[in-house]
Amino acid sequence: MRIQIVTLLSLLQLMVACDREKKSPTMPPLQVTVGIVTEEEIPRTMQFIGNLQSNFDAVIQPRVNGFLASKHFNGGLPVRRGQLLYRIDPSQLSTAMYAAEASLQSARAEAIEARNNYERAVPLAEMNAISRAQLDQYTAQFKATEASVRSAEESLRNARLNVSYTEIRSPIDGIAGSTNGHVGDFVGPGTEFNVLTTISNLDTLSFDVALPMNDYLRITGERANIYDNEGLLTDIRLILDDGTRYPLAGFYSHTRKDISTETGTLLLVVKFANPEQALKAGQFARVVCRVGPSERQRVVPAEAVSQSQGVNSVWVIRRDSTATYRRVELGEERDSLWCITSGVEAGEWVALTGRQKLHEGARVTPQSIAK
Repeated sequence: MRIQIVTLLSLLQLMVACDREKKSPTMPPLQVTVGIVTEEEIPRTMQFIGNLQSNFDAVIQPRVNGFLASKHFNGGLPVRRGQLLYRIDPSQLSTAMYAAEASLQSARAEAIEARNNYERAVPLAEMNAISRAQLDQYTAQFKATEASVRSAEESLRNARLNVSYTEIRSPIDGIAGSTNGHVGDFVGPGTEFNVLTTISNLDTLSFDVALPMNDYLRITGERANIYDNEGLLTDIRLILDDGTRYPLAGFYSHTRKDISTETGTLLLVVKFANPEQALKAGQFARVVCRVGPSERQRVVPAEAVSQSQGVNSVWVIRRDSTATYRRVELGEERDSLWCITSGVEAGEWVALTGRQKLHEGARVTPQSIAK
């Protein structure tokens, strides 16, 4: 009887299994497209945040003292080289110039008289009509008056130069800052208004690339001269606030002489031409450039990578056509490729399609291998 019951139960289990098989047939392996993990020479690209700076500033300082008579520019607007900025009242300096002109005329008159006396004395001395001492006296007077003329000429030249300094003109093309002195103020060296304004040259703007010293040493290796970094930065691009790329590429200018003691960074100065005045000093900017030589990295097609809540992952397809889940560390994205710093090895396959249907150990049929 017991044997019959066991046999009956076995038959019932077999019937149930057959019924399940009819209702749920075995699913075929999922067909997926796979890519291969490769190693490529990838340029090392870095991003830097900061502000643009004017190429240089010209500080406008009056060279002479006087009352400010007029101002001829508006702060914040462009000025051209040679444009009149300020005028200082020239009255006092003009008086000094006229006095110098009078002194020169007097010195020239005395020089004429001394020359005539000398020229008359020479033949008299040859005839022994006058002594040699008298001739020497006439000669000395003549030389002294010539020196007085030269001194008076120099004094007049300085006086005229001082009068010319009453017109203050821009030494460069640029953007004028706000004015410190106003009409009626007594300006000049030693006064409260010894600096009147600043002209910022914006034909070219500079940007400080702050490269941490540990990164610099790792990238450059045995570089001999830390001050000469020509060629270290290439493909220098400026990204504006709205995410657009400035059309003109930047260029390396020089390396600042000191390392920042606050951040421990080496400051490399790059510059961007600004012919259309589209950039402004102080503007926030993001600079992206290649730093140092290219390095060999593992890359996968971008569609193989899943990113969710800060976790990056791929599905690796083993050679036995089964899937396994891997977390990966990403580098940078370039041309529809992700650089992988850890998690996969070169030559492995990764799933490009059907990733949502995969589970650990799932059997798949690779459709093709995309490199």
